[in-house]
Amino acid sequence: MKTKRIAISRVFVYIFLIIVCFFSAFPFAWMLSAATNKSVEIVKGKVFFGTYLLENIKTTLSTVNLGRAFWNSMRNSVAGTLTSLFICSMAGYGFQIYRDKGKDRLIGILLLSMMVPFASIMVPLFRMFSQAKLLDTTMGFILPSISTAFLIFFFRQSSASFPYEIVQAARVDGLGEFGIYVRIYLPVMAPTFAAAAIVTFMNHWNNYIWPLIIMQSQQSQTMPLLTSGMIAGYTTDYGMLMVTVSVYTLPTAILFITQQRRFVAGVLGSVK
Repeated sequence: MKTKRIAISRVFVYIFLIIVCFFSAFPFAWMLSAATNKSVEIVKGKVFFGTYLLENIKTTLSTVNLGRAFWNSMRNSVAGTLTSLFICSMAGYGFQIYRDKGKDRLIGILLLSMMVPFASIMVPLFRMFSQAKLLDTTMGFILPSISTAFLIFFFRQSSASFPYEIVQAARVDGLGEFGIYVRIYLPVMAPTFAAAAIVTFMNHWNNYIWPLIIMQSQQSQTMPLLTSGMIAGYTTDYGMLMVTVSVYTLPTAILFITQQRRFVAGVLGSVK
């Protein structure tokens, strides 16, 4: 009797999970199917795959500079992710490893900065970057987010599980602090770096407000700006828009699918 109840409960659990998966995956499936249909068919609500994919791709490539926008977003996102990981991981490592009475107060002040809305600092940032001649540059794109309180705190929490005895042993053996970070800390904390890389890359990739302010030419346009510009006119070609959105979604989907195990391991490690 007890076994039968367990089997019935599992059936309901699987049914619930199937329903959740359907509603989660349906928008992506509809996006891919819409890229193969005409704009009129999409407006009418057609959800099945069509035969208009090649025409939509040709129209997109001849109308907008999709390759340039994709390259700009990829270059800015990769550069911003690598820089943020390096700086924030070193900061989180330092906050956890080095012994100092004032570091907890400093991390508290750092966390308070998360409560400052970005809209309140946009105008001062723009004036600073304009005077520094960093408009329309990758450096101007990544500098405001080169170090975030969230990422530093994430690495600090993850470093709590890093054995301090290894650091002491490495120091006794004559290994320098940067050598400890590169040769010991990085390999051990690989899942944490994977989780942080996914979050940081997605933030850079989907960043809209700051590129809208600082990227002022068509040549420096990123994917979010290109996508928003395609729906700003009087008429919208939804087939062309869905092709662009599909290309826009592809990098983050591939990154998460290939690194999801490390992402979960890194998040669990930070919670511990």
